Amino acid sequence: MTEVVLELSVRDLLRADLESCGWSGSDLHLADVAEQLVRAGRGEVDYLAVCTPTDVPVAKAGVDYRAAAGAGTIWQLAVHPALQSCGIGTLLVGAAEQRIRGRGLRRAELAVEEDNPRARALYERLGYVAYDRRPDAWDERAPDGSLRRYETMCTLLRKELPPGADRSG
Repeated sequence: MTEVVLELSVRDLLRADLESCGWSGSDLHLADVAEQLVRAGRGEVDYLAVCTPTDVPVAKAGVDYRAAAGAGTIWQLAVHPALQSCGIGTLLVGAAEQRIRGRGLRRAELAVEEDNPRARALYERLGYVAYDRRPDAWDERAPDGSLRRYETMCTLLRKELPPGADRSG
């Protein structure tokens, strides 16, 4: 077996990156990410990208500073399907936590769909603890091109962040 090692970097996601992020969701999802980048310009959220040496995003996540008082809420986290289980999600969550600490906050929160045990296992390995659950829903494009409402149940997790080096990712 051949092993390939890539140097990855974390930076802010840019609007120009969206055309190469089709792996992360539908056109509706990417339109929402574009709206979140407007919020990032206002300082309400951070939106991060993990990039290859050619500066192509292979993972992304947002941190919303308005969703929960006193916390940064990590959401829309996605890793390119071909690169899952390679440590990229861990890198991205760590960078998001650095951004949260950089805002002077000491708690990170996130929600994970209950039918996604791999993601929940990752978050629990990283120290997140379940504290509640809630339904969530969003519009998605059906195979026939029509819009449909996707409904799911999510487990809410949180982590107290220790003081540390407040570096931006």
